[in-house]
Amino acid sequence: MRRTFLKGILAAGVAAVTFTAVSVQAGPLMDRIESGETIRLGFANEVPWAYPGENNKPLGFVNAYAIGVLKQMGYDNIEPVVTEWGGLIPGLKAIRFDVITGGMYILESRCENVAFSEPMGRFGDAFIVAKGNPKGIENYKDIKDKGALFVTGAGYNTVEAAKKEGVPEANILTVPGPTEILAAVKAGRADAGGVTYFTALNLAKESADEVEVTDPAALPDWTLNWVGIAFRDADQDFLDKFNAAQKEYLGSADMLGTVAEYGYTESQLPGDVTTEWVCSNR
Repeated sequence: MRRTFLKGILAAGVAAVTFTAVSVQAGPLMDRIESGETIRLGFANEVPWAYPGENNKPLGFVNAYAIGVLKQMGYDNIEPVVTEWGGLIPGLKAIRFDVITGGMYILESRCENVAFSEPMGRFGDAFIVAKGNPKGIENYKDIKDKGALFVTGAGYNTVEAAKKEGVPEANILTVPGPTEILAAVKAGRADAGGVTYFTALNLAKESADEVEVTDPAALPDWTLNWVGIAFRDADQDFLDKFNAAQKEYLGSADMLGTVAEYGYTESQLPGDVTTEWVCSNR
């Protein structure tokens, strides 16, 4: 009888341990979903990557892509949360939203703070300069050698890139985002503005022919980057499911049709590069 009683206690203990382990595996995002709450998408105003439309409707190809993957997973109860670029990672960590869909490059420094999905695209940077490029600026070396003033966004990868290429910190002006970058170049407060190539094309279009875009191929090869969707480390369970769904969705006719209006094409597909590799090499 005693042996049977001890077996019962042991079985109950194992059950309790098993239950605890399962509970620990569920991250805060799955807890929200299971309680009927929204999946909150965090993004800034970065045309054509991710930006708000009427009533903060999530527009841009990264938003469209992420929403497509979520639908593939069976989720469509989403809520947009718009913030400045520099507030994206702090906002995610502070649980003000659940996913970063802003078009964020996967960088080693960011991998230390958030968990990225497998890459959803490969992209390059470029500069915007005054029409005619009067100072002949094509790359970071030109900025350094000519003592030019470089403007870019707070928290942008281009801040790290400029420093790595030897541009003095005193020659780097950081502003909230693309609108301010364009304004600085147009007003002559900066000689070149560093953004993604897609963003540069959009800014040139907005400028009424006052700025032009440099050749992205003039920048070092190592500045070519891959974009991922960012999650909190605690939501690894959800991220694993997202990656599985993304594998089926990425490059599909449905996906390419959804993002085509924003300029994303097959040439931007990420190839076989993994997030693990990018975190170690960018």
